[in-house]
Amino acid sequence: MTLANANPPAIQGDTVAALVASGARALTAAGVAFGHGTATAEDEAAWLTLWKLGLPLDSELTPGAPESIADQAVTQEQQVLVATLFEERIRTRKPAAYLTREAWLQGVPFYIDERSIVPRSFIAELLADGSIDDWLSDRTQAVLDLCTGNGSLACLAAMAYPDVQVTGADISLDALAVARINVDKHGLQQRVRLVQSDGLAAVPGPWDLVLCNPPYVNAGSMARLPAEYRAEPELALAGGEDGMDFIRQLLRDLPARLNKQAVVVLEIGNEKPFFEAAFPDLPVFWLDTSSGDEQVLLITEEALRHWAQAAPAA
Repeated sequence: MTLANANPPAIQGDTVAALVASGARALTAAGVAFGHGTATAEDEAAWLTLWKLGLPLDSELTPGAPESIADQAVTQEQQVLVATLFEERIRTRKPAAYLTREAWLQGVPFYIDERSIVPRSFIAELLADGSIDDWLSDRTQAVLDLCTGNGSLACLAAMAYPDVQVTGADISLDALAVARINVDKHGLQQRVRLVQSDGLAAVPGPWDLVLCNPPYVNAGSMARLPAEYRAEPELALAGGEDGMDFIRQLLRDLPARLNKQAVVVLEIGNEKPFFEAAFPDLPVFWLDTSSGDEQVLLITEEALRHWAQAAPAA
């Protein structure tokens, strides 16, 4: 794969829109990878520019549109500040969120740094739009966010369901330190607790709802990851040869940790073929997200229990 132009175009522009356009051209020429909150050079250029200028990230940038700031003047000093940020993004290949120390999920800001994977789970959409609500009831009280990372899903679950108690668990003390910042930032200390746990070892439950965005990237994909993804903790990404190592253990352990009528919401990214090969007899429901219906699945307690009873001993 051809990488970056060693000398990307200079980032300059005397209006906000011109600066964004210039930044987008530089990101494209440099061959940076996206996927940590943005999907295109234009979106990331807008994010970096607006953030560095201290402007709202949802600012209108279409020229001529009502309340557009596209033609707002940018001083020479501001141009230098923005250009420096773009140059750092290109030089380090760090995800933009690590440079801004901020990531957004469903309109909610979260602190992030290199101690934790950049939050981008599609489970956030399902919490926000109520997609899993029909699977829950007034008996849904104990919620586990396993592999919580920076705690964003734990916080969003607590916001979505005001009557539940949420536990965010992760094996990484570094990630939990970041999660603590976010729990405190959103004033959820009374409703979200954080626990260090290797899988389910320290969080026996029983649980009514388990959310999990685990390490699921298979070995072949890990070897091909762009630098931006390699900048994240490998522990949060690598799932073994077929990506299913953590998930195999999780599904073996879960039946004894769930209340009746509990549900498990599991993200597996692009690993659906590997999941189906590893668990051919497990009935699941694939949930629709903005990236299609092959990224996140739901398993009922009943289905998981029957599957575990029928499965040969490990």
